[in-house]
Amino acid sequence: MFKDNQLETKSRKEIPEMKYIIEKPPTGDRVSQFLEIFASLLEHSNYRTALEHYIRVSAKCSRCASSCHVYQTTGDLRDIPCYRSELLLSIYRRYFSFEGSMFARLFGGFELTEEHIDKMAHSFWNCTACRKCVLECPSGIDHGLMTHLARYIMAEMNLVPRALVVSTREQLHGATGNTSGIPLVALKDSLEFLEEELKEMLDVDIKFPLDVENADYIFFAPVSDFLMEADTLMGIAAVLHAAGVSWTIGSKYFDAINYGLFYSDLVLGRVLRKIQEETQRLKAKKVLIGECGHASRSATFLKTFWQGDDCPEIINIMELTNQLLKEGKIKLDPNKVTERVTYHDPCNIVRQGWIVEQPRNIIRAFCKDFVEMTPNRTENYCCGGGGGTVSIDEIRKYRTSVSGYKKAEQIRKTGAHYVIAPCANCKKQIRETMEDNKVDGELVGLHDLILKAIIID
Repeated sequence: MFKDNQLETKSRKEIPEMKYIIEKPPTGDRVSQFLEIFASLLEHSNYRTALEHYIRVSAKCSRCASSCHVYQTTGDLRDIPCYRSELLLSIYRRYFSFEGSMFARLFGGFELTEEHIDKMAHSFWNCTACRKCVLECPSGIDHGLMTHLARYIMAEMNLVPRALVVSTREQLHGATGNTSGIPLVALKDSLEFLEEELKEMLDVDIKFPLDVENADYIFFAPVSDFLMEADTLMGIAAVLHAAGVSWTIGSKYFDAINYGLFYSDLVLGRVLRKIQEETQRLKAKKVLIGECGHASRSATFLKTFWQGDDCPEIINIMELTNQLLKEGKIKLDPNKVTERVTYHDPCNIVRQGWIVEQPRNIIRAFCKDFVEMTPNRTENYCCGGGGGTVSIDEIRKYRTSVSGYKKAEQIRKTGAHYVIAPCANCKKQIRETMEDNKVDGELVGLHDLILKAIIID
């Protein structure tokens, strides 16, 4: 059985508090609210099937502790993934399973309390939802799914970090319709600037097409890229131009970020429907997602939320670039990037083996000195800002010194100059982590380096 006590930490003496701001904390009887919302979700979703299985197998063996980057830094039992999952499973077992309900009526036992809810509010938002622990669980429990479900329930009762609420509110109800609050006029100015930069850099007229109908691909990037990742976007545009790919950006909706993946199926579905509407408006054949792990994974749920039978193929830009390179449609100069390079695997695209070798094929095609982090591929360590926690600026010290500590040490050991992180969330988190942990190197996207090496005739 788990006990709520603090173990001696393995690698750090001081663990900063993980405390986030709640915009409108729930009032009244939180226990009743939690149970009512849980009951409603069970009635209108298919979570019950997984929960029924999980309560019948062991959720307390703690093998997952060996894979959790947070627990390995804090040594706190509350950070063991199966401890966290048991917080939710104990409620399901007691109130929503036949055996648990009957046992409680006859013999008493566990009862949900305000204190238990407070434990969940700390523990589940402390998780980065990287799902590395799933690889270690002998019972097949998806602890990432448990984190998502618990957050979903808490979000419905307003027990959610303000940063996520603010971002999704602007995306769904704000004037700009995107998480960074970028108006269309600013997007157009940014695209014009990028075109001018590409002309000066490569002496080629490369366009960022806007509102082109019947294109092969409609492109959705993390909207923050338009503000902070110019080289990533220019590299992508250069690849598509060199290969003669038909593509477009939609003016009505252009944000690939979807924080619903981390805490609410309702938000997840509503954002995906905006992608569907823009794809259908411009009659695009396929959906192309930029360099972003969570945006790519959330886009795959289009197949679930798409209204109709004509859901298009979803492809990540690294998949397409790898394909174009294999087909000889793009050429990269192997003498342009001579510094040591390492690669960070974003959890949301690697954990299930989706995008693993494609970026490595591209890197090896033009980078002379490529070294792997250890571990890597499906067993990589999270950047430390997964599960939406990277957007919560008030916990930066915790993110970089605790949840990002293992990643900082991985990078330091490679001795790499360039650290490739093809994900908007990972880029922000790793930049801050490298800065706060004094790790030398430059954080870039994959297409940042491609931009240096691409040959355009």
